[in-house]
Amino acid sequence: MRPAGRSETESLYFHYPYFDAPGKEARDAKRVIKVAIVGAGPVGMTAALTLASQGVSSVVFDNKSTFNDGSRAICVARPSYYILGRLGIAAPFVEKALPWTTGRSFYRGTQILEFKMPDSENEKFRPMYNIQQQYIEQFLWEAIKANPLIETRWQSSVDEIENAEDGLRLTIKDPDGIYSVDAEWVLACDGARSSIRAKRGLRLRGQNFEGRYVIADVQMDHDFPTIRRALFDPRCRPGGTVLIHRQPENIWRIDYQLEGHEETEEAIKEEAIRAGVQAVLDEIGHSGPWELEWWSIYSANTLALDDYRDGRVFFVGDSAHIVPIFGVRGLNNGLADAANIGWKLGWVINQKAGAALLDTYSPERRGATLDVFANASKTARFMTPGTYGWRLMRDAALSLALTHSFAGALANPRQMTAYTYNGSKVIISDDGDFTAGPVAGSAFQDVRLDDGYLSERLGNGFTVLCFDEKLAAQLDAAIAPDADITILSFSCCSPVLDYKVQKSARPQLDIRNPTLAQANRLCTCLGYSGAAQTLLMCVFLLSGHCRLT
Repeated sequence: MRPAGRSETESLYFHYPYFDAPGKEARDAKRVIKVAIVGAGPVGMTAALTLASQGVSSVVFDNKSTFNDGSRAICVARPSYYILGRLGIAAPFVEKALPWTTGRSFYRGTQILEFKMPDSENEKFRPMYNIQQQYIEQFLWEAIKANPLIETRWQSSVDEIENAEDGLRLTIKDPDGIYSVDAEWVLACDGARSSIRAKRGLRLRGQNFEGRYVIADVQMDHDFPTIRRALFDPRCRPGGTVLIHRQPENIWRIDYQLEGHEETEEAIKEEAIRAGVQAVLDEIGHSGPWELEWWSIYSANTLALDDYRDGRVFFVGDSAHIVPIFGVRGLNNGLADAANIGWKLGWVINQKAGAALLDTYSPERRGATLDVFANASKTARFMTPGTYGWRLMRDAALSLALTHSFAGALANPRQMTAYTYNGSKVIISDDGDFTAGPVAGSAFQDVRLDDGYLSERLGNGFTVLCFDEKLAAQLDAAIAPDADITILSFSCCSPVLDYKVQKSARPQLDIRNPTLAQANRLCTCLGYSGAAQTLLMCVFLLSGHCRLT
């Protein structure tokens, strides 16, 4: 919502573009779309760019004529920046966003907690960045426009979706009328109120929390650093909580909890919003002028589909799950969904993997959602206790934190961290020779190199990090040039690593699509056993080639 006299797209700091509906040529094109993506928000655009990175074309449909209004999701975590980095588009996000590592919590005006998210100079990106969703969508859209594999049809809603032979048929409605398109696959990235989910007869299941929050953006000059501030039982909202975040362009996000007796309809009126914001600003000692930019209302939920796949339709982001804002997991979880289904669908379409690979999307990403629920539910109960018992325990912990620092840790929001896919069917358990370092299925750990970061050397497919130069040379010689596998050879294990990218040699033996037995025999010929043999066999089977010089 915007202040009186301003339209939904009249912002104090952002210019909303206007996108025309597709022309007659696009509507009349009789072709089967490889992947139809419903929703041109951050998740849908990330999915399209991920598919394009695999050489797969897509058409994105969205019923709007511009970006989503308001700042909405503002906290983008390090794992999401690595997704953007893999797509080659992280630079404008880094330049615009405000990085932060620290959060402080206060109870009745007294600080009870300061937490710092893990950070290291070996990491290319900071743990968290604040950036408005308008900019997120703008930067993604600029990459979409420059990519010939992606077509976007604005002002185009999907009225019907039905199964067809070898795909799906979508009925599209735009300002010029109604038409049909055929698609091999559909990614439903159309948000929490997903029309595709409803048309497929699916429902989210889970838990609704009692607390309601007003979310308001204001523009003001305020010199407080870029950290997360949480106020418990402040004078401005007795018994409630307040969250404060700084954003680019001198925009400040203020979230404050509504009391049980406050009617939502009255609480979101402009005069009530202005009074609520002013009370918070008085609390933090800001006496200068400010302008109201935008506001909305929010309640915490932990809801998810039982299965993120329905035949040839995949649900991605909020269409598949809704998570509480606490811990900033919503958008970040959605971007991880998009990256996951994007590369897998790309590999299946390009016949680099069998269709069974797609069966891993829902277990992996739903597992990540349930992990989010486990953490976010604890935070939600602490932020918005729904019963007298929960509130009594929360308030007791806060009171204890005034004199005992250990109790302050209970106010930690458990910020978003990368999920470990330890239950995935495509994750091979660690060999007994590997007893240190990240476990199988965990997030990649970046390392600073002499001339950049390890993340910048990763290939578009699989990457093997090898600490045995002889083995690395053999691996590289055995892999066909067209295989999506990169071999990185390291000569040491210090925090700053020297590396060599191996160059292929001409093969004397070439076996295409090797069987497990063939891969095993070749490893034996090369003289490897144990962990090295397991690694080499995986490389052969993934690449689809065995080559021996």
